[in-house]
Amino acid sequence: MASFDAVVIGAGAAGLFCAGMAGQLGSRVLLIDHGAKVAEKIRISGGGRCNFTNREVGHSNFLSANPHFCRSALARYTPQDFLALMARHQIAWHEKHKGQLFCDHSAQDIITMLLAECAKGQVERRQPCGVQAVRHTGSAFELDTDRGTVSAAKVVVATGGLSIPKIGASDFGYRLARQFGHRVIEPRPALVPLTFASADWEPLVPLAGLSLPVHVRTGAGKAAGQFLEDLLFTHRGLSGPAVLQISSYWQPGTALQINLAPDTDLEESLRQAKASSRRQLANELGSLLPARLAQAWLSTRVGMADKPMADQRDKDLQQLATSLQSWQLTPNGTEGYAKAEVTAGGIDTRELSSQTMESQRTPGLYFIGEVVDVTGWLGGYNFQWAWASAAACARAMSQATSMSQ
Repeated sequence: MASFDAVVIGAGAAGLFCAGMAGQLGSRVLLIDHGAKVAEKIRISGGGRCNFTNREVGHSNFLSANPHFCRSALARYTPQDFLALMARHQIAWHEKHKGQLFCDHSAQDIITMLLAECAKGQVERRQPCGVQAVRHTGSAFELDTDRGTVSAAKVVVATGGLSIPKIGASDFGYRLARQFGHRVIEPRPALVPLTFASADWEPLVPLAGLSLPVHVRTGAGKAAGQFLEDLLFTHRGLSGPAVLQISSYWQPGTALQINLAPDTDLEESLRQAKASSRRQLANELGSLLPARLAQAWLSTRVGMADKPMADQRDKDLQQLATSLQSWQLTPNGTEGYAKAEVTAGGIDTRELSSQTMESQRTPGLYFIGEVVDVTGWLGGYNFQWAWASAAACARAMSQATSMSQ
């Protein structure tokens, strides 16, 4: 039976990074993944250019039932550290808005870099190779795999969440965690489009494809979230960065509050137009909002659209402005894991060490990346969590390995 210092299960962002770093720090590492292709989530991210981190990363950019857990790892492996690694591999990158960093060329550059780091650390990689069972024998772990049984002093679970099943997502990590007595915070789709009941949404279907900047919020107290981003109307509901962001905070049965004109005082603008404009309301509102949106909104207000501004009642203009700037609507669901960029929930971090990612129940068992109950905002934050949690784990394992030798 082949023996290793560590077996890393999952060759995504966190698993690849952890395996490469641990190997270079002196551990004999086996990296296993059930999928035929390596790091598919990296490959498709950021429109194929991989939004690999964000300059503005902080613990407040993450959701968790244990919100301070991510602080330590994020502080000890920063975006600047990852940029230094990319510089050594001569990978060009650029910054988009709000600190989002992307590859100039292709997400494949990141995958190639991570594989090179694994090669440098002499990591053995078996792929595709499924894991059927994991046993803890007291001093080590035994793993039954498609290519035979292996043993290791440490096992790292980097299997990700349930999002995007067509590229191999599974619940393996959650099942393994429960096997070893860990609690799992109920997983749910996050960074995902929201849907609405067909009858309610039908009047807005003609707006599909329309995008505009909005302010959106939901929740209350510490559970509240709010974002100023672009919203996209779809045939089934809402998407775009604003909705993907707020979806991580949205709870079923609760409403969204959306300001469709966040940079404008619509009521005041309409009052001024009433005093000075000879145009109809439809034309005036169409100068303040996208014309399609103005038409759709006025289609439910009989008689207002074609009436000259001078003939509009102040009360009606006020109600119109309020309906656009305090739009309340309640989704009936999400587009699910097929369209979710990440999975919220996961391994309860109150049973893990924030310094090392090691299980407090089973020494030698580690959980990193998306499988853990740490979910970042849209914009590179989840990749930074992958790098940071992987680095914390790799360093801890190497220290333990060196002490045992």
